[in-house]
Amino acid sequence: MKLKHRLIIAFLIMTAMPVVLIAITASTIVRFQMYSIHESYDVEAKTIQVITNPIQILNRITRGVYNEIKLYSVTHPENLSDLKYYREWDMLLKSKHSFLAVRKDDEFIYIGNEQKLNIISKLLPQYGVSNTDVDGGIYLGGREPFLVKSQDFIFNDGAKGTIFLVTDLDVIMPQIKAVAIQSAISFILILFFTASSLIFWIYRSIIRPLNILRIATDHIKEGDLNYSVAVDNRDEIGQLCNDFEAMRIRLKKLINDRLKYEEDIKELISNISHDIKTPLTAIKGYSEGLLDGVADNAKKQDKYLRTIYMKANDMSALVDELAYYTKIDSNTIPYTYSDIILVDYFEDCVEDLRLELEVSNIKLVYENSVDPNVRVIADAEQLKRVIHNIIGNSVKYMDKQDGIINIRIIDSGEFIQVDIKDNGAGIDEDDIPFIFDRFYRADASRSTKTGGSGLGLAIAKKVIEDHLGEIRATAKKNEGTTISFTLKKAL
Repeated sequence: MKLKHRLIIAFLIMTAMPVVLIAITASTIVRFQMYSIHESYDVEAKTIQVITNPIQILNRITRGVYNEIKLYSVTHPENLSDLKYYREWDMLLKSKHSFLAVRKDDEFIYIGNEQKLNIISKLLPQYGVSNTDVDGGIYLGGREPFLVKSQDFIFNDGAKGTIFLVTDLDVIMPQIKAVAIQSAISFILILFFTASSLIFWIYRSIIRPLNILRIATDHIKEGDLNYSVAVDNRDEIGQLCNDFEAMRIRLKKLINDRLKYEEDIKELISNISHDIKTPLTAIKGYSEGLLDGVADNAKKQDKYLRTIYMKANDMSALVDELAYYTKIDSNTIPYTYSDIILVDYFEDCVEDLRLELEVSNIKLVYENSVDPNVRVIADAEQLKRVIHNIIGNSVKYMDKQDGIINIRIIDSGEFIQVDIKDNGAGIDEDDIPFIFDRFYRADASRSTKTGGSGLGLAIAKKVIEDHLGEIRATAKKNEGTTISFTLKKAL
């Protein structure tokens, strides 16, 4: 999920989830408290009335007692003169935030709550005055509002009496208070839950990958390129982490290649120094022999001069090979591709090689099972260098009196495969994966006694790969080596 979409979802959650959860929670709390009001006061009430007009509820909770007083005033008026009833009704009204007051003529003979009665005593209606504002009662406002219900009656002695049922409106029913408290607590918990969920989600999807990335950056800063960045995110940050990981791998490879290259250069310098030192020593020794008159006849002088010339040629070839590999490795040598008839090309190469190999007492066997009309697209000069490098390597490590090199060409579908096999010293199995590496010289199979820079097969590999082919080697120690490469057919 993209980061933009995550932020949109987070915004919707921050706005919608608290509203939905608060609505559900508030509805549950109010329903429970309405049930509690019904159970406590035996009144039915709609939720909206409790919130918008609590006077209606406070009025209803005293309705039962008031109706009983009204009934007594009609059926048993004598009971309204009994103090015992006053106490019973007053005890019942206390649980309903109300109290009872009884007036006889102008004097109160019973007061349930004298302190509150003093506040409204002068506002109470006189005997016979009907004033019903709220469901049989009157509302006395002010700093301390009250709801008063009254019922006139005649005492047993003929005096005028009025019973007042007074409800204190400046109170909050426990259920309504509970609704407010529980709603506030629920609101805080919902906000906390929503915020915690979002923080956890954002931390997991954004902050955590960034922390991993920061730690990885610190590791790279300290030179540790082995610390891997692995995240499952598919958003922009996840892509950033993946790009960082690709950069780390690439950087590690570049550094490792650089270190390897430096090691190869050191090895090359060491090999070149050794290989150049050998002919230089010979040239120097034979030159001193000539200067000191050791070669005191024409035959010796001719031998010394030929040796100097041969060693100089070896040094020149070594330098040329090194210069060539430097160019081909940096892709600065342009290839001149042409359409080559394979049979004609290899027949010419074999004729040239046969003459060279006869001097070294090595027999060359040539086999070609490819159609005479098959063509390949190749750089003839570079391909010749590949063949000469492979053959030269075989000659260099030939340890048999009757050496044999076999060149076989076979058709393998879209490619032509060329196998060059010898019966020389062979290569250790552990060394085979490395023989195409630049500057590689195995101790046993590539003795420094034979000279060379170790670049011949590396050059051959680079040229064949640039021709979209492959090169590989198989060998057995003391039995011989086979170098095989492929060339793509011309369409």
